[in-house]
Amino acid sequence: MTKPFRIIQAGCGGMANTWVEYALAREDAELVALVDLQEASARAMAERHGLTCPWFSDVEEAIRQTGANLVFDVTIPAAHKNITTASLRAGCDVLGEKPMAESMEDAEDMAREAGRAGRMYAVMQNRRYLKEIRAYRELVAGGVIGQTGFVTANFFLGPHFGGFREAMESPLLLDMSIHTFDQARLIIGSDPVSVYCHEFNPPGSWYAGNAAAACIFEFANGTVFTYNGSWCAEGAPTSWEASWRAVGSKGTAIWDGAAPYAEIVKPRPDGSFTSGLERFEAPFTWEGREGHKGCLDEMFAALLEGRPAETVCTDNLHSMAMVFGARESARTGQKVLLRR
Repeated sequence: MTKPFRIIQAGCGGMANTWVEYALAREDAELVALVDLQEASARAMAERHGLTCPWFSDVEEAIRQTGANLVFDVTIPAAHKNITTASLRAGCDVLGEKPMAESMEDAEDMAREAGRAGRMYAVMQNRRYLKEIRAYRELVAGGVIGQTGFVTANFFLGPHFGGFREAMESPLLLDMSIHTFDQARLIIGSDPVSVYCHEFNPPGSWYAGNAAAACIFEFANGTVFTYNGSWCAEGAPTSWEASWRAVGSKGTAIWDGAAPYAEIVKPRPDGSFTSGLERFEAPFTWEGREGHKGCLDEMFAALLEGRPAETVCTDNLHSMAMVFGARESARTGQKVLLRR
């Protein structure tokens, strides 16, 4: 009996194992081919997971020969546009790793191609799918702290990756910041309209390119979001999810990667210089799975229900715009207006 999802996985490195394991665990899915330029990489993947599906070096040929209707694009960012565009034109839906592309123009072309093809292209944003961030969003967007006007995220870590990241021109903005920027959009519940960014490489950095940045974003709902980040910050690290503060008209919400909470204003006693505060622990109501599995669950649910996924490409363009807008601002020294 043919299963509803006939999947081709393009790319056998990086996060590829996570995607293969997810496909194999679904009863309604069948992995029908692996696509990779290197046959040895595909064979190693097949042996690791006990796969008997064929290997191809070309995704279009793989689709023709297998009748696939869904492609996992887990290739390197430079290959995303070609793989995704070819798959959409061949009649497949596409679920892909972040970032969408290496330029804003390519990302917009890919979203237009999905629209022309009438297929869904959704992007992995696994950090949206954590019980803590869902609880924190409720504090901010649910009115617990009133109307939010100022949100900050501090991201300070010192990973010694080696390899390509340490040679990149803008390792923090290009490889990592999209996680935090996408989280900001989820938390604030709005999209950015402008950015001013200063990018630099601090003393002691082991990166060739700029490993730190300070950004000011304005959002359509009036919220100001500031991002301060460094990938060469040794000592007192933040979590990988960043350290967050959201200030509203009735209080402040805090999330540092652990359990989020808020301090809410109580009536101020007569003559008191400051207001009283009451601590509010955020309830955990998220019932879905977390991380990559949670995002993939949402993508497949959207396919089955015939609706856009939460991280559909047209939505993810706003997160991409934050990355490339920040880089443009850093390059020009000017405030940059973002796509609407």
